[in-house]
Amino acid sequence: MKRVTVEELLKKAEKPKKLAPTYHKFYEGKLQVMPKCAITRFYDFNIWYTPGVAEPCREIKKDVEKVFEYTNRWNFVAVVSDGTRVLGLGDIGAEAGLPVMEGKSILFKYLGGVDAFPIVLSTKKIDEIIQVLKWIQPTFGGINLEDIEKPKCFDVLEKARAEMDIPVWHDDQQGTATVVLAGLINALKLVGKKINEVAIAVVGVGAANTRTAIVLEKAGAKYENMVMVDSKGILHPGRKDIEEKKGTERYKWEFCLKTNSEGRTGGLPEALRDADVCIAASKPGPGTIRKEWVSGMADDAIVFACANPIPEIWPWEAKEAGAKIVATGRGDFPNQINNSLGFPGIFRGVLDVKARTVTDEMCVAAAEELARYAEERGIHEDDIVPRMDEWEVFPREAVACALKSIQDGVARVKLSRQELYERATAIIKNARESLNALMEKGLILPPPPEEQILGKQ
Repeated sequence: MKRVTVEELLKKAEKPKKLAPTYHKFYEGKLQVMPKCAITRFYDFNIWYTPGVAEPCREIKKDVEKVFEYTNRWNFVAVVSDGTRVLGLGDIGAEAGLPVMEGKSILFKYLGGVDAFPIVLSTKKIDEIIQVLKWIQPTFGGINLEDIEKPKCFDVLEKARAEMDIPVWHDDQQGTATVVLAGLINALKLVGKKINEVAIAVVGVGAANTRTAIVLEKAGAKYENMVMVDSKGILHPGRKDIEEKKGTERYKWEFCLKTNSEGRTGGLPEALRDADVCIAASKPGPGTIRKEWVSGMADDAIVFACANPIPEIWPWEAKEAGAKIVATGRGDFPNQINNSLGFPGIFRGVLDVKARTVTDEMCVAAAEELARYAEERGIHEDDIVPRMDEWEVFPREAVACALKSIQDGVARVKLSRQELYERATAIIKNARESLNALMEKGLILPPPPEEQILGKQ
């Protein structure tokens, strides 16, 4: 594995940072709305609009579920944020978060064929956010929560899921958990260990690792085999600082009671001692996790160092310290743990059966299909998860989630595996080919040359 320095990685990150403002300004945003129906003459508007449109309106009035047949609601997803935890930028406000939500929306469309709309809110109150979600529910088939600070993000997700009749998903939680589980499934196969037996050190107890721990447990991992550590040390029942905040830090306190059956105390070195797996989503490195701590892990250890832009430990350092398999959140190192492998396919699946919710069990189903796809085309220590350019994985992931929705009784419609696969494949291909056609026709212009922008700077 090629060694790089912090300076080299940051320099590599500078290029898109320099190009992004010019590109965004050039296109004046990244999304547009286009008709999907044929318009061959002006008479057609008598059908698509008044007076003809009154008839589907009457049909929906008689049976509200027909809204999914007569409108595009079945494929609409709202990408909703209050701008309180945008990427690594923190609480930058709704308007400043809008470019991120637009970017998320184009990933939805290109990878999953989902018509996603960015919606940023001028409120930070839990009850108001949930009320907004309820108010817009008649328009959308699903909600993707994004970049909401913790612990508020937990309450918004749980309450919205309980009170709404469409899938509500928080990608920072469930998306991360899904792809981490997919990578772990294949990593454990390669080292010959079982998920219900391994000792897991969970480094960082934010939104991502909180849901990851929950999803791992649903996939067979044991809470008693987990040791979780935050910035102040290992979680255990004696953590009075967490007990005092258990009203707002509910999950953290529950982890204090459920995990760490050995009663360990201390910090990262103690948490990693004899661990088979380290899953880190914490402070960017390098040096957050040290080589000597990895050396103290079990034989054939697995290290997922997912902090961005710099992982908690350099991958080669983890390998030198004895780790058998190492993953990060970066695409320029092997084994990228990337949320974009999850949400487009998962939403494609739940939308295609018009599901009423999306559950953590569906995350497990999606993770298992991601892992299966990678295993079928071949895995090794430096290649444990699919890549974003392997587009065939998304229809398969969609089918897995759709079938789980049907099995769990939350699907409005029931389709066969083959019908689901053909439908998802056609929708995703249509999205990609439509974009390509617009570019080929010059209706979407190429961006200014990189050299022209970088040369000016």
